[in-house]
Amino acid sequence: MSSTEPRRTALDALHRSLGATMTDFAGWDMPLRYGSERDEHNAVRTRAGLFDLSHMGEIAVTGPAAAALLDHALVGNIGGVKPGRARYTMICREDGGILDDLIVYRLGDTEYLVVANASNAQVVLDALRERAAGFDAEVRDDRDAYALLAVQGPESQGILASLTDADLDGLKYYAGLPGTVAGVPALIARTGYTGEDGFELFVKPEHAVELWQALTKAGEGAGLVPCGLSCRDTLRLEAGMPLYGNELSTSLTPFDAGFGRVVKFEKEGDFVGRAALAEAAERASAQPPRVLVGLVAEGRRVPRAGYAVVAGGEVVGEVTSGAPSPTLGKPIAMAYVDPAFAAPGTEGVGVDIRGSHEPYEVVALPFYKRQK
Repeated sequence: MSSTEPRRTALDALHRSLGATMTDFAGWDMPLRYGSERDEHNAVRTRAGLFDLSHMGEIAVTGPAAAALLDHALVGNIGGVKPGRARYTMICREDGGILDDLIVYRLGDTEYLVVANASNAQVVLDALRERAAGFDAEVRDDRDAYALLAVQGPESQGILASLTDADLDGLKYYAGLPGTVAGVPALIARTGYTGEDGFELFVKPEHAVELWQALTKAGEGAGLVPCGLSCRDTLRLEAGMPLYGNELSTSLTPFDAGFGRVVKFEKEGDFVGRAALAEAAERASAQPPRVLVGLVAEGRRVPRAGYAVVAGGEVVGEVTSGAPSPTLGKPIAMAYVDPAFAAPGTEGVGVDIRGSHEPYEVVALPFYKRQK
């Protein structure tokens, strides 16, 4: 198999049988959509959607010093995460630049599962292995050990509850527990990237097809539909969730990106990037960097990543993500803008779309928040 050949998930044949439009994403052949992106998006907002996320990068970190290694390697306080809970965090370079944003699940006292973005999985694996020197811990590439399915949307708990006796009511947001779903052993996590309640199910690849089929059958009466990466992007954009490569990059520190809260200086010991991040925090408090804001179009033209945000004929920022919002019925964007133009309701802000300055309203993120 040539290195240019995209990787395929355990559900590849099933996606094709459903008529999915496939696309190359971070070296994986993934479903972009099955039918209408808007219908898939709206299903997740109002009912439920089923996603194949098997392209995500799972890395196991185990051993007596697993917590100490992760506290050294990542910016968060991972040793403080209780078994059965998860934490959103980041891994940074020595200069403070963001290598990736991650979710870390603590499966046991000395066992963690680090989930990296598909595009950065190898980078994160290499960094963790390098940073493990001197720690009594093992870093293991578990990308081939898991398929990952996600059920997202207001009906997701009811659908899943019909297939498992796991205590879903007691499962908090950002927590995970081992269980059985439709007879398949799974790590059931209450996490997601859509702004809705939902679950991510880590299973062995050989169980992926039977689990997908069981979930599809269980969700028939609740309006569950298969969903591709395209609606996942509009869902996360409405929810104000950053995407690596758009809102996050090695050229930004967490403080530049407005995610300084994930950096835990109070934890014990040194961690990679600590000195640079302390300087970045100081810089940010003295002279606030550009602020990540929401922009809502007054017209119909859709802004794209890289487009300039303008005010009074001057460039005051840059769009990082943009798309039509099915929920708002208007084009929306996330953008980094100068602090003077970041307050919701700021007048006179536009986006340069092919030479035309289209008017936009500055709003606070997220664009959409589900009713609890």
